[in-house]
Amino acid sequence: MSIRKAILSVAVGVIAYSAVAQVKGDDEGILTQRAATRDSIAVSTAVNGWWTASMKNHDARIAWWREAKFGCFIHWGVYSAAGGEWKGKKVDGYAEHLMRKEKISRQEYADQLIKTFNPVHFNADAWVRMIKAAGMKYLIITAKHHDGVAMYPTGIGDYHIQQDPLAELSAACKKYGIRFGFYYSHAFDWEHPDAPGNDWDYKNPGGDKNLYGGTTWYDAHPELLPKAVKYVNEKAIPQIVELLKRYHPDILWFDTPHKLPLSENIRVLQAIRAVDKNVVVNGRLARSSHISFGDYINTSDRPAEFYPVTGDWEAIPTTNESYGYSKYDSSHKPASFFIRLLAKAADRGGNLLMNIGPEGDGSIDPRDTIILHTIGTWMQQNGESIYGSSSSPLPVQPWGESTRNGNKLYLHVFDWRTALYVGGLESKVSKAYLLIDKTKKALPVQRKNAKDILITLPAVAPDSINSVVVLEMEGIKTDTVRVLDTQDITNVLRAFDGILHGRGWQNGDGKKAAYFVHNWKDTTQYVSWKVRTVEDATYQIGIKYSADQSAAGSYRIRVGDNVITGDVQPAKVTVKPLKAIYLPAGEYEITIRANEIKGSELMKLFELTMQPK
Repeated sequence: MSIRKAILSVAVGVIAYSAVAQVKGDDEGILTQRAATRDSIAVSTAVNGWWTASMKNHDARIAWWREAKFGCFIHWGVYSAAGGEWKGKKVDGYAEHLMRKEKISRQEYADQLIKTFNPVHFNADAWVRMIKAAGMKYLIITAKHHDGVAMYPTGIGDYHIQQDPLAELSAACKKYGIRFGFYYSHAFDWEHPDAPGNDWDYKNPGGDKNLYGGTTWYDAHPELLPKAVKYVNEKAIPQIVELLKRYHPDILWFDTPHKLPLSENIRVLQAIRAVDKNVVVNGRLARSSHISFGDYINTSDRPAEFYPVTGDWEAIPTTNESYGYSKYDSSHKPASFFIRLLAKAADRGGNLLMNIGPEGDGSIDPRDTIILHTIGTWMQQNGESIYGSSSSPLPVQPWGESTRNGNKLYLHVFDWRTALYVGGLESKVSKAYLLIDKTKKALPVQRKNAKDILITLPAVAPDSINSVVVLEMEGIKTDTVRVLDTQDITNVLRAFDGILHGRGWQNGDGKKAAYFVHNWKDTTQYVSWKVRTVEDATYQIGIKYSADQSAAGSYRIRVGDNVITGDVQPAKVTVKPLKAIYLPAGEYEITIRANEIKGSELMKLFELTMQPK
């Protein structure tokens, strides 16, 4: 967002909040207006002063991050020693949330976990060498998670370990050329008596009990805010400044900003910029509906698909489901998932910060080691297609993803075939070859029409997960309409890749169970995709959606002259074949619309599918 647009958005936001207050006209309205004023003053001060000044070197500051594309996230704390277990009992969910889930008192947590923390197998040099070998270019480790424990001998407070693994990791990263940084939980702290989050020891807001108005406690009960400000002044800002001055990190990573009002989050960022104008700061520290004050945008945790994002962005998958180590979590994904996810992120202009959770003694889970080694083997041969790449100008391809670096296109082929049809490439290809082939032996390229080419590939894929074909171009001109496969690949029309028409749409977070668009409440809303088929074909149309008990209605899908109708059936996930249709060669707009909406929304739409028959 430009600075001018940011200032305009601030003004619009203040007017909107004031209007809400006038409509309500009671104490709640007054509190809403006061909250809006508090935050708008902080935003205005930032936009009209220090933040705008700090963004003058934004491109230079973030240049290394844009080049890196792939980083390692490490969740490691005293909770890692518990490994998802407390007093002999398995604790479900994120292992790093042990203290909150089991309502462990500050003192007991210190006695049982902090005082006994002894990472005898921790080896910073080995960690960083493994991360470098995996092809990762930056490392971010938890300096303090929500449990409030500093993972270094801080001079602020007494809730910290005695060792200094951060110093050792910082030195190892410098040795091996890896950018280094910290995760710091600034807004959620379960040990500090004044911080949001702990409602079992201190009855503080921001916890599971939703005390004092729940999520927006600082608006409903502004008299409690000075207490949280005291925590920020006494612990959060001093420790962040301490980390900056002691370790000189390249990047700082924050989370859960909603636990504090926007004004406090902005104040934390201002304190950072007063000390270090070059450290990269992620997008979860200070953001509103109008503007993000970070250097880039953070999308969802544990993604399987990516919703559209404009500008610099980063996603944070983890090898299993927990971020911190859990001895009970064996849901590790195969390395192929991450290799393809990395290509998918790069295709859309994003970075991937992949998490591992070491054990409490400093050992790396062997399952994570295997994943990292496999990714590293692939990156060693194909990293050129990822590092420094930008979003692809090609439309969605049925066989995989694509990335760009200058006048080179990299085709990431997941579904190998001897004849690779590339739709939407209008420019001349100077040369095509396999990235893994050091001799760069030319592959035959045939121009099929003004918009498409056909590449003849070897019978056997050089890589079973993701084989990369390089196209050297004199210039790159593309068409935006996707070409449907007519042979054997199911064409997946993800809602995330469609055009959303009408107001009110929202994206799911991209997890395996939530890569949908939702808030479909009006019949003027619809989703469309532009497609092209280069030969006559018959397709089996299918749909995937989710609908809770309050969702109801019917829909219609139009593909050319073909219209398919269906009723929404409440179910967690519905995957349903609908009808086979015949399409002559040509260009089409595919739409899905609501005939009627009877419930809270029509459905949560994942995708349509078109399977050649």
